[in-house]
Amino acid sequence: MRGTDQLDSSLDDAFMRQTATGNAAAFTQLVARHSRRCARLAARMMGNRSEAEDIVQEAFTRLWLKTKDWEPGGAQVSTWLYRVVVNLCLDRKRKPRNEPIEAAAEIIDPAPRSDDRMLAAERSIRVQRAVETLPDRQRAALALCHFEELSNAEAAAILDINIGALESLLVRARRSLRELLSDLAPTDAARTA
Repeated sequence: MRGTDQLDSSLDDAFMRQTATGNAAAFTQLVARHSRRCARLAARMMGNRSEAEDIVQEAFTRLWLKTKDWEPGGAQVSTWLYRVVVNLCLDRKRKPRNEPIEAAAEIIDPAPRSDDRMLAAERSIRVQRAVETLPDRQRAALALCHFEELSNAEAAAILDINIGALESLLVRARRSLRELLSDLAPTDAARTA
């Protein structure tokens, strides 16, 4: 464990203890420390910012309720919180639902753009759509390790699996993405030639 992780964990534990005594400012600090990463993770898993915001709010509500039972020195607040976010995302994706208006395709600005910007935007959309087709566990592993830049050990702890299982999920996710996006590689080679 890196030294800064221990400091961050100790600080989080202190905020949890203070929150348990009714110190709302301490909880505000916890939210400030972790909300951005939780929101990015949820958005990547859900593909919808509105749903991601709801999930993050629910995760922090659960954290608030957990403060009185929190035992310092056990699981890190960040690990616990990520696990809650992942589980909420997985639960929400399993429930049948109507698509909200936010899920409608984004209207593209008709203003002139450079070819490179349009190509990059199209590629980004294709990659996001390809990621969204991955099975939930593969998408979670990819989001944690690639987009959130967590170590394999941290991601495995969040997903409650061993490192070998996490690496297997990552291999399968990357293989699927490579197959789904195979047509992008020749385009890139042709553009640089």
